Amino acid sequence: MADHCPLHQILRPFGSQVTQWTMGQRMNGHSIAVIGATGAVGRVFLRILEERGFAAGSVRLCGKNSVGRTMSVNGRDITVEEVTPELLSQVDFAFISATTEVSREIGPLAVQQGALVIDDSSAFRMDADVPLVVPEVNAEDLLEHRGIVSIPNCSTTPLVMVLKPLNDVNPVQRVIADTYQSVSGTGAAAVEEMKTQSRDVLDGRVAKPHVYPHQIAFNALPHIDDFQDNGYSNEEMKMVRETRKILHLPDLPVSATCVRVPVAVGHSEAVHIELSHPMSPEDVREILGAAPGVTVLDDPKAAVYPMPIDAEGKDDVFVGRIRRDLSHPNGITAWIVSDNLRKGAGLNAIQIAEEVVKRGLLMTDRRKA
Repeated sequence: MADHCPLHQILRPFGSQVTQWTMGQRMNGHSIAVIGATGAVGRVFLRILEERGFAAGSVRLCGKNSVGRTMSVNGRDITVEEVTPELLSQVDFAFISATTEVSREIGPLAVQQGALVIDDSSAFRMDADVPLVVPEVNAEDLLEHRGIVSIPNCSTTPLVMVLKPLNDVNPVQRVIADTYQSVSGTGAAAVEEMKTQSRDVLDGRVAKPHVYPHQIAFNALPHIDDFQDNGYSNEEMKMVRETRKILHLPDLPVSATCVRVPVAVGHSEAVHIELSHPMSPEDVREILGAAPGVTVLDDPKAAVYPMPIDAEGKDDVFVGRIRRDLSHPNGITAWIVSDNLRKGAGLNAIQIAEEVVKRGLLMTDRRKA
């Protein structure tokens, strides 16, 4: 399918072409397909699926380069399959965590076959017909879905989870975010490259880059994704555009600098927030401490602040180093850390599915209404 094909031509109102489920399938729970199941995010997704006890009557695993491989899910061995229209016609949810190209090909096909797509790529994020959702922030946007729901970039999610509760009390006027992103955001090959290069450097050998343009071990690369003509990288512009869309603030001034650092799991962000009115750090701590999915760790004199090593494997977004921004009377500065594979991807996908079920927003549910 051509990249420039307007999505609204594909996401037609759900009609007779959408596959109906038998009552037996519905009674046994929701049928899901995980496309990209053997990747880093896919594996975390399946782990979270088990942890949260999501009502999955059946699970189908798909992976282009892993067909025939067996994976254990909920104590059952499941063989990885090829994605086909028939398979997609047999599921309620299609979770896609693969390349943008795969999402563009499979996503609309899954919708045509009756599945609700929850997509982890950037393929549909900025399409006007596709909600871009963090459930704690903008779950109401799910009401407008037309078959595809997008998950934000893993560096956008923790940022909007901090901005939203503050904006509800004291409107945000400007945001500057500098990120320190782990190599797992690139994939398993990048994690292995960091480990290999670290061993090489410590043993006095030359570190050879393959995944990244330069050595990542003991280094920091201010380079995530390609650069645009404005000097910002695609990753940085994702943060700008996605933050505006999720918060429904299309004119919010946002600037980002995204840096890859030699950390296995966990993205960190130094964030400078300009508010409409002055706000004390104490009030910010209180507001964020009451926000869903946010944990405040903020006692720097006792060396208490968020770190990737502590956020790994955790669901919450952690915030600390909350203080006045000395450069602006209405400014607040904070340090944010989250597990990019969980809340930045897999967990958010599961939470979206849970919210869809709770609100009766599956396409089959809509046809019954």
